[in-house]
Amino acid sequence: MSAVHALNGHATTVHPASPAGPDTVKNPLTSNRRARLVENDEYAAFARRVLRAYARRVADGDVEALTLMLGLSAEIDIAISQAVTGLREFGYSWAEIGSRLGITRQAAQQRWGRAS
Repeated sequence: MSAVHALNGHATTVHPASPAGPDTVKNPLTSNRRARLVENDEYAAFARRVLRAYARRVADGDVEALTLMLGLSAEIDIAISQAVTGLREFGYSWAEIGSRLGITRQAAQQRWGRAS
C-alpha cells in the first residue's frame, strides 16, 4: 500500500526514482554504500497511529492540547505543500498530482501552484 493510498484509500501508481538510462555508477567507488531504503507505506501508517493516539489523549480530557493539535493540522498542510512542490520539481504534472488526491489538475494548481 502506498502512502497516498494509506491516507486516502485510493490506489496509486509507482513511479521510478530516476529515468531509465545508462548505469554511470563506478562500483569500485561505491561498493560499500548501502542502498537507500524508503518506507513510505510504513511511515504513513506510523504517523496515522501517532495522530490517532494524540486525539485520544486530547479526548480523554487534555483540553490544553487541543490548540497544539490544531497546530499539527497547519504542519500537515505545510508538509503537503512541500511534497507537491517536490513532485512538481521531479516532473510530475498537475494532472498526475490531482488524480492522486482525487481533485482536478486545476484545483491542485490553484491550491499549490506558485503565483507567476
